[in-house]
Amino acid sequence: MPQLPPSSPYDAELARTREFFATRAADWDARFPDDGPRYAAAIAELGLRPGQSVLDAGCGTGRALPLLRAAVAAEGRVFGADVTPEMLQQAATRHPGTATLLLADCARLPLPGAALDAVFAAGLISHLPDPARTLCELARVTRTGAALALFHPVGRAALAARHGRALTPDDLRAEPRLRPLLAAAGWHLDSYTDRDDRYLALATRVHP
Repeated sequence: MPQLPPSSPYDAELARTREFFATRAADWDARFPDDGPRYAAAIAELGLRPGQSVLDAGCGTGRALPLLRAAVAAEGRVFGADVTPEMLQQAATRHPGTATLLLADCARLPLPGAALDAVFAAGLISHLPDPARTLCELARVTRTGAALALFHPVGRAALAARHGRALTPDDLRAEPRLRPLLAAAGWHLDSYTDRDDRYLALATRVHP
């Protein structure tokens, strides 16, 4: 995939994302200390098996990495990709040896095609400069039949209230918007949950 010029709006948005998370990396997990069981429940729904390969896309401080490692066991492969160096440093410090960590934009992954059995993405989609492009890239690196989990520990309404804003119909994570976006990228939306204590969209990689 050709690289965009550094001055492009895409990379400018990516730089803003890095800046936002860089200053929050050290205490990010302390802000949300009770989210662990919700992560575990969402990862369980991926149906991972020992020996499989999985990517935590936008892994942040690596909260999901030990859970993913346990699911695929020692013989499996776990990758964690994030665009913010400070977040990856936290992941490396907190969970050493758990995963192969990649400093990478999830729309430009240094992985071969059809390499993965599943992708877990917590809080990722709302921070992407080009969600369609990233979903296409996640499809590229996964095998047909692979699972994708788009997750957040709270639902759309609860998250909007947390940030003091109204929930609008153009929210990218709303099912009417998300379903065609996934389909265009090579994913079939299998189930969709959006309640105060959980957001989880599960999809399957289909033939292009």
